[in-house]
Amino acid sequence: MELFDQNPYLLYGLTLVLGLLVGSFLNVVIYRLPKILEHHWHSECAEYLNVDQTAEREPPPGIVTPGSRCRQCGHPIRPWENIPIISWLFLRGRCSHCGTPIGLRYPLVELSSGLLAVAVVWQFGLTPQAGAALLLTWALLTLSLIDYDTQLLPDAITLPLLWLGLLLSVYAPFTDPTSAIVGAAAGYLSLWSVYQLFKLLTGKEGMGYGDFKLLAMLGAWLGWQHLPQIIILSALVGAIVGIALILTAGRDRNVPIPFGPYLAAAGWISLMWGDTINRAYLLWVAMH
Repeated sequence: MELFDQNPYLLYGLTLVLGLLVGSFLNVVIYRLPKILEHHWHSECAEYLNVDQTAEREPPPGIVTPGSRCRQCGHPIRPWENIPIISWLFLRGRCSHCGTPIGLRYPLVELSSGLLAVAVVWQFGLTPQAGAALLLTWALLTLSLIDYDTQLLPDAITLPLLWLGLLLSVYAPFTDPTSAIVGAAAGYLSLWSVYQLFKLLTGKEGMGYGDFKLLAMLGAWLGWQHLPQIIILSALVGAIVGIALILTAGRDRNVPIPFGPYLAAAGWISLMWGDTINRAYLLWVAMH
């Protein structure tokens, strides 16, 4: 601890390296978890419908094993080809075996994971609170990208994190148990109510149940007091981005836009600066 107190940049450097390594793993989760879930749902449907599964396609790779391979040629990614960011730059963004381009998104996810981790440690210091915030940060990053790709917010991530947030509230790293329990219930019911009202008025589904669970998770971690600012921030950013996509990219108004990334971004902002935002708002109200 003393070493890091005297050399905070050493702490930030080590945090950045840890974040880059975690980001490399997150890339695997983001790509593989939806495929695993899809295969599982397909098997369940086939079993329920009593469909012969002898010709069923091969199951997708797991999260941890087998190791990463080139999607085009199947070339196993060797350890020196899997160093976050550096390997991508060294290979010039291409597979070393077949030359297939490796998307820029991979190093960007790693870099985002690293920079977000540094921001968390800078905000909370070397504390158990920072450790919990890092876990939530990486989960939100993963959920955002999965939802962006597939419009899914997997229960395999949101539900364990929801229960973990409730358990952690016993030690009050971010909120107390009462606020966490009320936050989880209010987070779910608030968006569920909006969903039901929108469906009643339009006959359409405006959002998915994964969004309800994500806001419930954030309520469990941060308490009900942070829910209004999360909803307002996510709605504001979502509206701005949605309008911009329609005007600049010609996006079809009827094509759904995933709401999870906006909820996740707003939740992370609230995690980092939520109390400051609330105090500033209350001060502004008092002055006016």
